[in-house]
Amino acid sequence: MLHLSNRHLSIFTLMLLYLKIYAVALVTFLAIDIVWLAAVARGFYQKHLGYLLAEQPNLYAAGVFYLLFVAGMVVFATMPALAAGSFWRALALGAFFGLVTYATYDLTNQATVKQWPWIVTAIDLTWGAFISATVSTVGYFAGRWLG
Repeated sequence: MLHLSNRHLSIFTLMLLYLKIYAVALVTFLAIDIVWLAAVARGFYQKHLGYLLAEQPNLYAAGVFYLLFVAGMVVFATMPALAAGSFWRALALGAFFGLVTYATYDLTNQATVKQWPWIVTAIDLTWGAFISATVSTVGYFAGRWLG
């Protein structure tokens, strides 16, 4: 059993564990989000935001988002859950992290973009909470297994 509160773990060991969890979380997040965006939500976003969508997404910006978002999720949800030894904490902190971060984007758009649809905000916030809770929990179990 892994306990991050164990003071005998070296900084190197913790960083190596973090990188392993990060890799698992990143692959998991990308796999789930790509399926969501390509297969499930594509028509939804086209219907509600087609007037704003680029013909081709900026893959560089998307890549930076994924790298930063997953890093934040691991730091603020998965690692604290591992320290507490609670997958419920991973689930709850992940959901909250996803809700807050997706709300930052959507509610800012709600406040500043003409005719930003409320249904998009509701779906995005739900999706953000769901995917972040799921991936944080996967990261938690990966950390338990890899640590």
